[in-house]
Amino acid sequence: MNSNQSTRRQFIATAGGVAMLFLLPRFAQAGTVVKAYRNPGCGCCEKWAILMKAAGFSITMEDDDNLAARKIALGVSEQLSGCHTALIDSYVFEGHVPPADIVQFLSEKPDALGLSVPGMPVGSSGMEAGDQKDAYDVLLMKKDGSSSVYKSYS
Repeated sequence: MNSNQSTRRQFIATAGGVAMLFLLPRFAQAGTVVKAYRNPGCGCCEKWAILMKAAGFSITMEDDDNLAARKIALGVSEQLSGCHTALIDSYVFEGHVPPADIVQFLSEKPDALGLSVPGMPVGSSGMEAGDQKDAYDVLLMKKDGSSSVYKSYS
């Protein structure tokens, strides 16, 4: 294969992947209602909410002076705690979970509590910092309090 064919194939593969990244979530979840809670004034939570809106979700973000208590009441352990907490139907999405992972999760409808990105990893959705990226896992939160890796990012 010559260099032009290889470059053209790489372009087509990349363009298709980028299109799916933006189009699939928008069409898959148009209008899905998300209620999110954050510590008052948190800016990265707003960035995550913007990404969720771009993916077609209808999201509201509310300040919560006692977010830790809300997380506990919802069954989110301290180890799985992230920056903000979002509710969609009966599921909990904790922290900077990528919108595409939420779309996939909702299409699967697993018997689980939800998904979590503990902490605030650089490069996760809403925590972008140029080319800097931490490796992180999106965790499946199970109803029994345990968790497993749902998806890994490096």
